[in-house]
Amino acid sequence: MTLRTVFKGWIDHYFSDEEAVILLVLLVLGFAAVIFLGRMLAPFLTALVIAFLLQGAVSWLQRRHVPHLLAVTLVFLGFIGMLLAMAFILMPLIWNQLVGLVQETPRMFASGQQLLDDLQERYPQLITPDQIQNWVAVAGREMTQFGQRALTLSLASLGNVLALIIYLVLVPILVFFLLKDRDRLVAFTLSLLPRKRALMTRIWQEMDVQIANYVRGKFIEIIIVGTVSFLTFAYFGLPYSALLAVLVGFSVLVPYIGAAVATLPVAAVAGFHFGMTSEFAYVVIAYGIIQALDGNVLVPILFSEAVNLHPVSIIVAVLFFGGIWGFWGIFFAIPLATLLKALVYAWPRGIQRHKRDEAAEVMVEE
Repeated sequence: MTLRTVFKGWIDHYFSDEEAVILLVLLVLGFAAVIFLGRMLAPFLTALVIAFLLQGAVSWLQRRHVPHLLAVTLVFLGFIGMLLAMAFILMPLIWNQLVGLVQETPRMFASGQQLLDDLQERYPQLITPDQIQNWVAVAGREMTQFGQRALTLSLASLGNVLALIIYLVLVPILVFFLLKDRDRLVAFTLSLLPRKRALMTRIWQEMDVQIANYVRGKFIEIIIVGTVSFLTFAYFGLPYSALLAVLVGFSVLVPYIGAAVATLPVAAVAGFHFGMTSEFAYVVIAYGIIQALDGNVLVPILFSEAVNLHPVSIIVAVLFFGGIWGFWGIFFAIPLATLLKALVYAWPRGIQRHKRDEAAEVMVEE
């Protein structure tokens, strides 16, 4: 059997169906557009995600006999109000706490060095002065690099003010029209697809509920985890509560890895502020309870419709799509992995099709 025969058999097996070829072309074009034009299309993609989030509220109002345009207007005004609240209340608070944390970093660094010296005095056989000097040198080098990156980012961000203004203007406009003209846009998109699209319809029906459940569920999870974390940190008097709560809230975007990464700054700030006291233990225990409730109670409730994926598949999807598309790749890693799984199971195969045809012919003859 030659290589040409094997390749031809593989093509006949997976791409003998015309719709499968069209779907493959559409997938390749879609991924290529996002990879190469993602930066230019970022406002539209952002508006599309937000409109997808808000569509549930519009549909809820319409089911209660609210006219479509009025429902869209009410939901859009609520979205603008939330956006203004974040811009004028939450963001200044987070920025002030971030500036305070950066200013206090040298004192934390000195306290950490003093802690290492105390540990060396208590356990001279386990920790040597050379090890302490190496750790301090590494930490100092990392802090210097972090400061340089922060300065570079701040200088570079000066040129992105215009881009931020474009986002603030274009995204709300796009969200409004995506909600208002949703049916027309969907009809136009369907008119561009071939009439024979049973495979596409089957995959979309399988993905629609799952993507909607994931996006809205993840948004609700971020709000709940962030709010509960802020109230918990504020109750214990932990400094930078809002900043740490935002970090913990967004950490749920990265399964498994996010919780571990968010634990380090929470434990570090609590350790430097309270020391090795009972208050530090209470904060760590409370944070552990929040993570446990999130993983064992909140996630099963919010994502009951999601397809189960193996943890290895989820981690690989986060690494792969996050490396390609950054934040949005991490956010949509699980839906994209679910899409690939749906494609694998629904993709037409030539042998299976021939078997179905043969079975149909037998039934006709009988």
